[in-house]
Amino acid sequence: MDIQVLASSSRGNCYRVSDGSTPLLLEAGIRFKEIQQKLNFRLSEIAGCLITHEHQDHAKAVKDVMKAGINCYMSYDTAEALGVSGHRVRIAKAREQFQIGTWTILPFDAVHDAKEPLGFLLASGKEKLLFATDTSYIRYRFKGLTHIMIEANYQREILEHGVEEGLVPVVVRNRIRRSHFDLEHLKEFFKANDLCELQEVWLLHLSENNSDEEQFKREIQEIVGKPVYIA
Repeated sequence: MDIQVLASSSRGNCYRVSDGSTPLLLEAGIRFKEIQQKLNFRLSEIAGCLITHEHQDHAKAVKDVMKAGINCYMSYDTAEALGVSGHRVRIAKAREQFQIGTWTILPFDAVHDAKEPLGFLLASGKEKLLFATDTSYIRYRFKGLTHIMIEANYQREILEHGVEEGLVPVVVRNRIRRSHFDLEHLKEFFKANDLCELQEVWLLHLSENNSDEEQFKREIQEIVGKPVYIA
């Protein structure tokens, strides 16, 4: 499985994944021209684009991606919130799997301050990729995961220190805690899941001000015992 990070931050998120046969985009949260450039203008190879929710840092270029002839998969409420329709919009429902080329994809509900956010479990052959971003909790357990791309947004101690110092408004702190994954919840997630087949982990969407990359990488690597990459 090949994973390419085009962008991963609060400014924009976009990833390319391929099983060697079917390349997909996960999110379209950067300018379309930037997506084109980072894919060396080989956008015609992309078989589909998965959108987790309507926030612009995840869906900014969705209309242009559709205009380029690529089907975009998202929940009904996400499509409504984005104001998109037509034959390039494919409605995905939590716990109802579908196919894109050689991928079998199972959406699941996420916990975020969006209309109907989703995460995705992607399977091809013997490999399984979990993609979960912008969620404060994952209520499901997974078996046989080989690759994990998951949000690692903030650390509680750093966030609270920001509030104490007047750098982070309380209302912002409360929103972050309700809608994003922190380091402790992330560690609990890994401990609760089957990691026997795991090959690698990608930590996504780290907060610039409320996270410590080296600590995140070190503590998760101690749990999983496999390579951990910061996207």
